[in-house]
Amino acid sequence: MIASTPDPQSSRQASRPALRPLDDALAELLAQAQPLGRTETVPLVEADRRILAHDLVSPLQVPPHDNSAMDGYALRAADAAAAGAVLPVSQRIPAGTAPQPLALGTAARIFTGAPLPPGADTVVMQEETEPAAEGAIRFIKAPHKGQNVRYSGEDIQQGAMVLRAGDRIGPAALGLAASIGLDRLPVAARPRVALLSTGDELVMPGTVPPEQMPAGAIYNSNRFFLRRLLERAGCEVSDLGNVPDTRAATVQALSEAAAGHDLVLASGGVSVGEEDHLRPAVQALGRLDLWQVAIKPGKPFAYGQIGATHVMGLPGNPVSSFVTFLVLARPFVLRLQGATDLAVPANQFIAGFDWPRPDKRREFLRVRRNAEGTLDLFPNQGSGVLTSLAWADGLVDNPPGQPIARGDRVRFIALEDLL
Repeated sequence: MIASTPDPQSSRQASRPALRPLDDALAELLAQAQPLGRTETVPLVEADRRILAHDLVSPLQVPPHDNSAMDGYALRAADAAAAGAVLPVSQRIPAGTAPQPLALGTAARIFTGAPLPPGADTVVMQEETEPAAEGAIRFIKAPHKGQNVRYSGEDIQQGAMVLRAGDRIGPAALGLAASIGLDRLPVAARPRVALLSTGDELVMPGTVPPEQMPAGAIYNSNRFFLRRLLERAGCEVSDLGNVPDTRAATVQALSEAAAGHDLVLASGGVSVGEEDHLRPAVQALGRLDLWQVAIKPGKPFAYGQIGATHVMGLPGNPVSSFVTFLVLARPFVLRLQGATDLAVPANQFIAGFDWPRPDKRREFLRVRRNAEGTLDLFPNQGSGVLTSLAWADGLVDNPPGQPIARGDRVRFIALEDLL
């Protein structure tokens, strides 16, 4: 009996790792992302986009007193129970002053935000009044009790939790913190990230003019957008530049990058080719898992550790690198800061295009909202077509194998919500 010769192609296919669903990969990744626990206190004006480190409890009521929502007249509603009632004006109350108790059967001239005088229960806007005798005002229609009054604690009760640890601070939260008297906030310290690129073909813009570019060379675009994506996600970035395509250089760069950083993020070199050195280099220093994630664009992704430092490898193709950062690296670095809400905000939109041949992987299609309220599709969805991202204002998150016909509802993710 003659033994059959193994088919090399079949052996390679059998050894390939199975494609991992994105949700499974993200869950496994986030399980490794324990919050760093370092905190700092920063001025309110510097806290935008930071992650709150501790719960904030209000020491006061907001507003602190019942006040007027309108320019008009404060009174007891019972004193003007019928349309045409006339009341003398007994005092004038600008915002920021302390009123006297309201005399029975009188009204007080009051301005927006001014405290309601004791005894008053209603404010009538000035447009619903007219002058009567000198020093008196006529009410055109009978008011109802409590109208145009903003009550003490209506916005915030004393002792109420106004912001929670893990919340990402935005402009409205900054105003909320200021409204309870805070000028500084406790926030998670920024994760320290070392950013590096791999590939001898990469050239830094500005170093070689386009007409003198060597054959096979390309400008390094990933380095620029990844740095800004990391910074927008709250990280402190050390840009370590490009690493030569050798095993020794990659090992040395990773060893130096791991010292003093919480995460090393590399772009390129995460496949299994002879010139892809990230995997063996990390394994020489620590551990690394190479995943094939079932997304398009993107697929190769690496995660591991060198000592206590996380290591993450993104694909080299620019659109793949950008999208993989958004769906995997971004939630990871937010979790390192203790962020609690990592869900990607999405809305249902109407497709203004056809997508008849979907991929078996989960796709992120570059689209843009149009004046008709539907979505246009960028014509070239290639993983190296960076113009598609510069043109797009969002992504369609399309399930595996799902065709799209014009008029279908699709899941739309606005890039502004991720950036």
